[in-house]
Amino acid sequence: MTDISLIPPSLNWLRFYADALERGWSPNTDQDVSREQLLQLRRDPERFLHDLYNSPMVRLADGQEVPRLPSHDFWISDGTFCGRIGFRFQPGTEELPLAVYGHIGYTIVPWKQRRGYATQALRMILPICRLEGFSRVLITCDDDNDASRKVILANGGAPAGSLPHNRRPGHVKLAFWVPTA
Repeated sequence: MTDISLIPPSLNWLRFYADALERGWSPNTDQDVSREQLLQLRRDPERFLHDLYNSPMVRLADGQEVPRLPSHDFWISDGTFCGRIGFRFQPGTEELPLAVYGHIGYTIVPWKQRRGYATQALRMILPICRLEGFSRVLITCDDDNDASRKVILANGGAPAGSLPHNRRPGHVKLAFWVPTA
């Protein structure tokens, strides 16, 4: 298995992120935002990168703007861009706003899937969660996403029920508590 690293999003790597978008990858697993992000990125790369990870507000799928949660965001690399992983949280509590399915979200570009990268990335971000005071984190996946369910279970995930899926009628998000140590 190839070793990966988690790198902070940066202008130096933005061209690789753009290449993934151009190839049809979307950093959002619930809706394809690749075209929208490419337009913003091409218009003003520095502002795009800032807004993606540092703006004080986040626009939800329904257009509503809500305050951004504190987070640790990384791009996954094996020497090339492989995807992203992020940990979002409210300090001092395991609770999350209703619009947020779980503490951790991740996605791997299709041409790098089935290599264990998501499993490694999740394992690598868990100590960061522990440093923020979390003994466990909530992670969700679509009920028909067997690959993601395997990633979560491989990192010690324990089933914690399901949540209604707000983008896919007839589907649910499976919830798991994953220990950080």
